[in-house]
Amino acid sequence: MMSSSIMPLKSLRILFITDLACCTQLPDGLCQLPYLEIIQIDRAPAIKRIGPEFIQSYHHYGPCPSQMVAAFPRLHNMNLVRMVEWEEWEWEEQMQAFPVLQKLMLQRCKLKCLPPGLASQARALNKLCIYHVHSLISLENFPSLVDLELDENLDLEMITNLLRLQKLTIENCPKLKVLEGIPALHRFVLAYNDMETIPKYMGGINPRHLELYCSLALLVSIAAGQSGPEWDKCSHVEHVKAYAREGGNSRKWYVLYIVDPYNLETNVSRSFMSRGTLTSFEDADRFEYVFKMSRKTFSYICSLVYVPSLEVMNSYTFDDGRLLSLEDRVAIALKRLYSSEPPETIGSSVSVSESTVLLVSERFVDAVYKRAKNHGRWPDSSKMDNIKSMFDKIHNMHNCCGVICTTHIPFGPNLDHEKNDSILVQLVIDPEMRFRAIWWGRVSSMNQSSILHESYLFKECEKGAWLNGGKLKVAVDGSEVGEYIVGDAGYPLLPWLLTPYHEEDLSDSKAEFNRRHNAATTCAQKALTRFKDTWKYLQGETSCPVSPDSLVATIHACCYLHNIVIDMEDDGAMPSVEEPDYYGEVRQLANEDAVRARDMLSLYFLKIMSSESVDMENDLEVAATGSGDEDKEEKKHRQEHQRKRDMMMTRITLSKKYFFLPHLVSRW
Repeated sequence: MMSSSIMPLKSLRILFITDLACCTQLPDGLCQLPYLEIIQIDRAPAIKRIGPEFIQSYHHYGPCPSQMVAAFPRLHNMNLVRMVEWEEWEWEEQMQAFPVLQKLMLQRCKLKCLPPGLASQARALNKLCIYHVHSLISLENFPSLVDLELDENLDLEMITNLLRLQKLTIENCPKLKVLEGIPALHRFVLAYNDMETIPKYMGGINPRHLELYCSLALLVSIAAGQSGPEWDKCSHVEHVKAYAREGGNSRKWYVLYIVDPYNLETNVSRSFMSRGTLTSFEDADRFEYVFKMSRKTFSYICSLVYVPSLEVMNSYTFDDGRLLSLEDRVAIALKRLYSSEPPETIGSSVSVSESTVLLVSERFVDAVYKRAKNHGRWPDSSKMDNIKSMFDKIHNMHNCCGVICTTHIPFGPNLDHEKNDSILVQLVIDPEMRFRAIWWGRVSSMNQSSILHESYLFKECEKGAWLNGGKLKVAVDGSEVGEYIVGDAGYPLLPWLLTPYHEEDLSDSKAEFNRRHNAATTCAQKALTRFKDTWKYLQGETSCPVSPDSLVATIHACCYLHNIVIDMEDDGAMPSVEEPDYYGEVRQLANEDAVRARDMLSLYFLKIMSSESVDMENDLEVAATGSGDEDKEEKKHRQEHQRKRDMMMTRITLSKKYFFLPHLVSRW
């Protein structure tokens, strides 16, 4: 008999549950609501697992003990939203539940796989929506599914065996490599604004309608028809609609294609986007040597500046009157930014006039500055988690989000740093050497400290809007340290900006903190060196006077280009134009003490270092008790353990001799 406590809810049909802030499991008895048709659970951040008890308890209420009654017998719509720590859903194949469930939405969780029971028992499920489930790797064997929508599932690699699937929408799933077993597919929408090539799996499926949202470079390749390298991947589809974005218009540029009768319409100028004279290198290595980037990256940059270039498409020519293609213009602009030579020298080397070099470069910088801002923005919560993980793995700097530094950039010919004829640029740099939070000021009115306090970074961090993600537990009493960046001793010590200790006689923990702090800041030195070696135009040796406003735009453009090269040549981090997904919480800095935070973190570093040392000792003892006839590989492994142990045990002694680096200020 059903308990009296739930009798008043037995006729409930629609249930919305919101903000289960402290609940570690879903409420008991939901499956005992026999008339429930719609349920939505929104924001349950403490739930990591949904076990069999979610559906199992209702099995005890059948008409007779031997009869199993399916849980949620009338539920046809379920949304599980923003259960951000949810990783596991346990539901075995034989456990009856959701017999009439038609639509399921999963959004913003960490599920690695869908439960077997969902595919075997939810036989009426015809629509499945999965958004921002970053850990999900595969999706397979749903016999009743007709409509599938996927968005921002960054680790999804395989979709297979969906025999009744008719409509498929995939947005921003960059790792998807396998798509097969979908013979009934009628309509396929594939959206990834930075897509440079059509996925290979398109050749193995046969939808009647394909709707594609991609980069402008890919759209131009499709517009080339049979002469384009991507044509064979989509030419078998009866109806193709392909689009590229401009600003807020996702369908500004288009290609419309019909197989029978053959028809191809486009508003893209294919001749203007043709291969340029200055970029005609058959050898990929030669191309990368000249342009310091891959052909793929170069094409992406061309697509960024395509629209502004259309406005003056016929204005610039070679000395012999031939039209400069878009690739030619980008090549000239890059050549100038890479060089400290005067524009007349650059022009003569590529057979164009000095005025053409100046105008083409100016328009290119302006286009990159305006259209590539997303490549220099502050990381969203997902990217920040990756940054913290990298600092942890590379430098053992737990919960670190970046390195802050400044550098001087001169403007105008033959100017002297001592006369303050330069711009001071502040950067936050991630472990892969990307520039974040770019800020600038005139040296005549600012120094390292004042530019920090004037910057957008300072304002956002001080009000708790940035560096407000997960905290690091550093002590058994529950003490935590929030997200932070590191900077040299020229910066103030703040709860979100940690500087090194500068006492003469450092304790072991403080010396260890300084050692790790110093190691983490090396990415800033490397990034600035790479930036200086690449964009020589900014070294101030050009003979042309430059206004501060023009130089600021050029600095930003070069920073964005620097990041684009890193993004495009990292297969796991393709550039995105999507709006960032920042944490909604506000960090309460008034409750934090910077000195205490740094001290707790230094003690934590020392503690975990000691633990690592003990673990190595134990490994060595186990290895020492092994058989006398260990082979060479085992001996080598044991010697490596000994080497690491020796390094670990001498680390504190060495770190006491540590001298923290002078201000990370590079004067060019």
